[in-house]
Amino acid sequence: MRGWRLGIFNGVMLACYFIPVWTISVFKVAMSPVRGMYEPANIAPAMFVSDHLSWSALGLVRFAWLFALSKFLVAAFFLTFLLLVIREALSHKRGAEEALSFALTLGSLISFGSMMAASYVGEAAAVRLHATELLMLLAAGIVLIVEGGVREHTSADVPYVGRPPSSVISSAG
Repeated sequence: MRGWRLGIFNGVMLACYFIPVWTISVFKVAMSPVRGMYEPANIAPAMFVSDHLSWSALGLVRFAWLFALSKFLVAAFFLTFLLLVIREALSHKRGAEEALSFALTLGSLISFGSMMAASYVGEAAAVRLHATELLMLLAAGIVLIVEGGVREHTSADVPYVGRPPSSVISSAG
């Protein structure tokens, strides 16, 4: 853990939350699509689809599978990120930021959509849950972006075009 940047550490903490929580949610949908969608973590999108889009039961099942697949994809990218961080720690290589950024982007879209659906159907507890997840994901993304900009700015090697400093001093005297 020595030398870890804040963005990577934050990503590891997010992965430790999202991998189990969203994987359990996915398995509940896989066992019973309709019942799994009416669990607290998935209730808002399920209510929105069933109430406002007037989809049939088969349409809700298809939506449940697609929703579960997207959540599983986010959990898989967080897991990939964790594996890359472990490899990075063992071999001192860099390159875990891509998996983290994809997980943050897709997870933010899912949480934002779920939050909007929850607010539309009036589920206050679901709004709080999805808003909290969205804020965690957005904050981690902002930290990752700011750290990336700082790292690029400080590591830029700008070649010196003029005369060497020692010749400037020696020619002046």
